[in-house]
Amino acid sequence: MDAQSAETPCPRALQALWDHLRVGQEEALLSPHLPASCAFLAHVFFCAPFLVLDALASVSQRVGSWRIDAKSRRPPSLRRWLDCFWRVLCRYLTAVLPATALLQSLRSPELPAHAPTCWQLFVEVCASFLLFDTLFFAWHFSMHRVPWLYHNVHQLHHQQQIPFALAAQDATSTELLSLLLLALSSAWVVGCHPLSEALFHLLNSWMAVEDHCGYNLPWALHRLLPCLGGAPFHQTHHSLYRGNYAPYFTHWDHLFGTYYA
Repeated sequence: MDAQSAETPCPRALQALWDHLRVGQEEALLSPHLPASCAFLAHVFFCAPFLVLDALASVSQRVGSWRIDAKSRRPPSLRRWLDCFWRVLCRYLTAVLPATALLQSLRSPELPAHAPTCWQLFVEVCASFLLFDTLFFAWHFSMHRVPWLYHNVHQLHHQQQIPFALAAQDATSTELLSLLLLALSSAWVVGCHPLSEALFHLLNSWMAVEDHCGYNLPWALHRLLPCLGGAPFHQTHHSLYRGNYAPYFTHWDHLFGTYYA
């Protein structure tokens, strides 16, 4: 990149942000508890708007009409939300936090001096999503086709035939850890800058929540990007217990004949 392009607002803003984090928050960035803590807090934060939607769906016909389930417009109760919250929190504290702390301790403590360019950020995040989507498809397909894996690893996640936002991570500790490892591995293989990796994990958390929210929202990502399946795509998987194995994109399911409209 030449000197003139390096002076554009986007690279300057990214560099300022990265300098602030690297110099002022270096200890926090290298904390072994950071990945699990951020993952759990981001998940809860992204689920909060859908808790509000579920409350509104009980009294608003307009909001209720956005729900995908045609048989019952009733959203999940607050009791189901709380039960799911405590299950996810327990698995994070007992399994995800120790495992990610160990992985974080094995990473290099050195942080790059320069922030990524805007183009680098975009390419690294997109590449991480495509790789993660591929790995997830293969792993998810295997969990459904191998009976032992389904009953011991994946079946718990399918207790929610009609999923809701918080249930995106309502799974066994083994499955939670495996998906986290797939996401971390995708960013590492791509060679993401820490800022690109952080953005990838945040967007990954949001898209997982949106996929399980139970709403076909007018502003949902899959309406803007036809290559995404969105919540209707994934809710079909929960209803049929098969097909639509990819988490976000639909190309692998089309190629392998596992796509269900």
